[in-house]
Amino acid sequence: MKSQIQSVEVTYLVHATEDPGKLETGVSLLLGTGASPSSESLVGHFGNEITRVRIHITGNEAESAVRRVFAALPGEVSREISSDLGSFLDEHSALFLRFDKQLLVQGRLALGSGDPVRMKVKPRLFQARTAGKGLFLHLLEECRAG
Repeated sequence: MKSQIQSVEVTYLVHATEDPGKLETGVSLLLGTGASPSSESLVGHFGNEITRVRIHITGNEAESAVRRVFAALPGEVSREISSDLGSFLDEHSALFLRFDKQLLVQGRLALGSGDPVRMKVKPRLFQARTAGKGLFLHLLEECRAG
């Protein structure tokens, strides 16, 4: 069966004071993928080194990653996303989540906005047109139940 998810893109910043290995391990464990990240070196406001890391996965591997993330969401976070799903979607039905980076490194998952791990989930085009919101609600419920 063809995946309902077109792609997942995860991005995060690694500051000079952070351990890039811990972040990479935390994100890899969350996604359950061995996808190789790409990185780009940036310079911060005060000249400090910052690395932007991007992981892009597609097809069945992307859907597996979404299911894994949804299953790992604490109940209150899953309910928050479900109850206000429209605020997490763009006009193309892509889902945008921001996770607390420091908690993720500790093996916990919570929504966060300051220096987050960003996750963009794009449904397949036919899903976005017909039932993008319904797709994500269904996946959240399915992963919560089992």
